[in-house]
Amino acid sequence: MPETIRIETDPRGVATLWLARPDKHNALSRQMLDELTEAARALAADDAVRVVVLAADGPSFCAGGDLGWMRQQIDADAETRREGARTLAGMLSALNLLPKPLIARVHGNAFGGGLGMMSVADVTLVADGARFGLTEVKLGLIPATIGPYVLARMGEERARRVYFSGRLFDASEARDLNLASRVVPAAELDAAVEAEIAPYLLAAPRAVAAAKAQCRALGARIDAQVIEDSIDRLVAAWEGPEAVEGITAFFDKRRPSWQS
Repeated sequence: MPETIRIETDPRGVATLWLARPDKHNALSRQMLDELTEAARALAADDAVRVVVLAADGPSFCAGGDLGWMRQQIDADAETRREGARTLAGMLSALNLLPKPLIARVHGNAFGGGLGMMSVADVTLVADGARFGLTEVKLGLIPATIGPYVLARMGEERARRVYFSGRLFDASEARDLNLASRVVPAAELDAAVEAEIAPYLLAAPRAVAAAKAQCRALGARIDAQVIEDSIDRLVAAWEGPEAVEGITAFFDKRRPSWQS
């Protein structure tokens, strides 16, 4: 049984994939990455599932990568780092290739990998008041493995506003950046999700899957070569001195050297 996620499927075939580490603000641990990948593959193969909603328990959608796991990558050898980066890339790819409509239900905070998951969704519905950020650079890292999906969603010009500044931004700006499909009051978020689900239940499932596959084929190229390049870039960042300083400073509760 998975411990960091759960799946609830209703009689209509609507499966809700819940991020379920509320005490950790749904930070992406190695276990969570593995369980999300397995869940995406299982949902893809389940003909009874018509639509998938990606949602989260607790106050945040996803706080990004689990810092304990990141610290382990700093202390690991090169092959372990590469395997860790590939695990993160594989989770995003599995969600991106899901042959079902994927609707992200986003509230609270979404940082780093949380924005990656928003970017692989077909529709991303955001509660007003949510906050966002590609905060990796504050730790001496880069948003490498999420990069292909974030850039495909935002476009280069919009991405340059937030991709390497680390600054936080609100739901309104997330919509302007094309990360959010719609922003709604928090009390209306579930109703907005239901409104997005309804049309898919009237459509032929195989036709929906084929149309989604065509969108991917005609959209931004995110193939094995692009994914491998993103892995190379993340490993290079993990192996650099700034990542060691940034993550160490975080755990030491001090400013990193570049902020002194």
